[in-house]
Parts: sequence; C-alpha cells; structure tokens
Amino acid sequence: MTRVLLAGGGTAGHTSPLLATADALRRADPTIEITCLGTPRGLETRVVPEAGYPLELIAPVPLPRKPGADLLRVPGRLRGAVKEALAVIDRVRPDVVVGYGGYVSVPAYVAARRRKLPIVVHEQNALPGIGNKVGARVASRVAVSFPDTPLRNAEYVGLPIRRMISQLDRAALRAEALATFGLDPDRPTLVVTGGSQGARRLNQSVSAAARAFADAGVQVLHVVGPKGEASPETTDVPYVVLPYVDRMDLALAAADLMICRGGANSVTEAAATGVPAIFVPLPIGNGEQDLNARPVVDAGGALLVSDGDLTPEWVAAHVASLAVDADRLAAMSRAAAGLIPNDADDRLAAIVLEEARR
Repeated sequence: MTRVLLAGGGTAGHTSPLLATADALRRADPTIEITCLGTPRGLETRVVPEAGYPLELIAPVPLPRKPGADLLRVPGRLRGAVKEALAVIDRVRPDVVVGYGGYVSVPAYVAARRRKLPIVVHEQNALPGIGNKVGARVASRVAVSFPDTPLRNAEYVGLPIRRMISQLDRAALRAEALATFGLDPDRPTLVVTGGSQGARRLNQSVSAAARAFADAGVQVLHVVGPKGEASPETTDVPYVVLPYVDRMDLALAAADLMICRGGANSVTEAAATGVPAIFVPLPIGNGEQDLNARPVVDAGGALLVSDGDLTPEWVAAHVASLAVDADRLAAMSRAAAGLIPNDADDRLAAIVLEEARR
C-alpha cells in the first residue's frame, strides 16, 4: 500500500493545490493512504478535515525576510518543528513527502531528508518562496505552476485545481449559479474577491463604485473574505456581499468579469475557466502576484491594475463599461481559455506516485 504525506497550509494558496493533488492521487489509486501536515493557525484546520483527509499539526516556522529578533528565533523553532515532523513521519510511515511551501514545509523537508524519503516540491507562484527554495535543493522532483519559475530542476506542470473548476462548464451552470446567489439572470455580473484573506482596499474601492455599476445595469457578487467588509450604496440593482464562498465553481459560472488578487489560484482558476479578469496584485510580498498574472495579461485575457491605482474613481470609470462590453469580454475569454494546463492535478499525482514507488 502506498502512503503519501502532503505538507502545506496557511492560506488557500497552499491548501487548494494540496487538496486537488490528494483527490487526484485517490482517483489514480483508491487504496492510497494520504495524510496532510499543517499548522494550527492555517486554513487547513478547517478545509482538510472537511475534504475527508486526516490532518497532523506541527508548530509553524515563519521565515522572516529581514534580519531581526524573529530571525534569531528560527533555529530553535525549526528544531522543535522538525522533531514534531519526524514523529509524524515515524507514525504515518509515508513513501514520499510532498511540500507546497509555507510555514509547514521546511520542517517536513528536513524531516524527510533525515529519514531518507523522496521529496516532491510544488511551487505555486512564478517567484518561489524561501521554503521551496530550500526544498528544491533536496527534492527528488520539483514541479512548478508557471513557466520559467527559477527553481532548480523545475518541471512545468501547472497549478493543481479542483476538478469542479478545471472541468467547469460555465454556460451549463450559469442559471443555477445566478439563482444560488440571488442574482438577476438577465444582467451582466461582476464577481469580486480578494482571496481567502480578503483585501481591504480592493473591497472599499469596488463597493464605493456601486452607483456606477447600477447605472450601467451591472450586478455584483462581492466576496469580501472572512474578515473583510464592504458597504455599497443601496440601489435597485443587486449587489450581493458575502464573507466566503464554498462553491467557487458557482461564482465563476456567474461571472462575466472578475476582479481579484494575483494569487496563483485566482489566476489559474480564472484563466482555466475563461473568465475575463482584472488582477490587482497584493502590494506586499516579493512581487510574485504581478508575475503570476503576466502570462494571462500578455495574452489579452486580463487587465493588470496596481493596488494604488485601484481607486473608486478608476473602478467607476473603467470596470462598469468593460462589464457591459460583450465583444471585448468574449475576446478576453478566448485569450485566457486554454492558456494554463487544467490537468496539473493529475500530472503532479503521477510524479508523486512515481517517486513513492521508485
């Protein structure tokens, strides 16, 4: 029997491809034993058990980007987390360890190395994080979501996404999607999401343009995030605000246009389903969200707007008119569709099984 340990967590950026891979592994081998490794502070504590997979927890080991007191604490934290990861490995006895980056992956990589287990790394972003830079040095295989990602021995497979999205027929699901969210079937629909963590400025700028959307006849489905807020002006055109959407396939099916961050999941899901998008990369980090979005933008499938430029005035002047321009939206959809692989889950699962059975 094959056993696999999948290590990743924190945000949807890590947990979504992890779960997509887990599902693909189970399709390929129904007898496989899959265990997930995360930390107590991440999204994985909810979504992994809900998906039906066992979850083990270890202490997080943040890797500061700048010198300081936190950096001095890393060695001690890492030793403790590696000890916990070793205990999980000795109990679960996996044939391979797969890491997706984030706070949990470095201890998993170190522990797997000590137990002489094969390691598979998957990097979600076009610009890799510190954890996966470390992992790539000891990994048997390194898979990436975007071409030209600067990691040693990288194999371009794409980003694993859920089959409910990769196999989505937007037209067939559109009526159900609009009804689910209480939207008008005869109006163009803008979907707005800041990702699993929300986005304060994005939420404020878009909701402040509610009157412009109403005047253009554009309805809005606005997913503000668990801690996000939006207070749009009340009009006679639907503007639905939700904290979270479990059925992202329905949100994508409802969308004629989407405004979102440039996280790997957002970029891949929009492009794979042919949803025209306006990407607004996070203004913090190492610029990976800008790089994630570039291939789709360069192909004509999306627009790129900086967080600072996304003002209520810009939204009112540009987004409402685009949302009602059916010809331009159709051209953007054609440009985006097929640009990104939609079978990355199966590709990565095949790599994992090869290493587990080697």
